[in-house]
Amino acid sequence: VQLQASGGGLVQAGGSLRLSCAASGLTFSSYRMGWFRQAPGEEREFVAGIRRSDGSTFYADFVKGRFTMSRDNAKTTVYLQMNSLKPEDTAVYYCAADPRGWSRRADVWDHWGQGTQVTVSS
Repeated sequence: VQLQASGGGLVQAGGSLRLSCAASGLTFSSYRMGWFRQAPGEEREFVAGIRRSDGSTFYADFVKGRFTMSRDNAKTTVYLQMNSLKPEDTAVYYCAADPRGWSRRADVWDHWGQGTQVTVSS
C-alpha cells in the first residue's frame, strides 16, 4: 500500500488549501481513509475520516465547519478541503488507510503517507 499526500504549503490565516492523497496497492473502496496531523512536540491527532462501509465522514471538533473530506473511488484519491485556516492548524498532515472497522485512534491505522506540511501565518 502506498499513500502519496500533496497540497500543503504556506497560507495566511483565513485562507484555504486542498490536500490530496493518492492511494495505490489496495482495494480502495475496502479501506477506511483518514487525515491526521502532528505539530512539533505534539502527538499525532485525528482530523477527518471516511468510513469504508457507507462513506460517512467524521471530523475532529476543532475542524468542524471548516474542513471537508471527500473521496474519489475512481481515482483512488481522498481530499481534504481546508477553509478558514488558523495558525493553530499548522502541522504536518498525514493521510492514512486501514481495512478494519472505524477508529479515530492513530495507533490502529496500518498504512501512512509521508506527510505534507501546512503552515498558516497570522
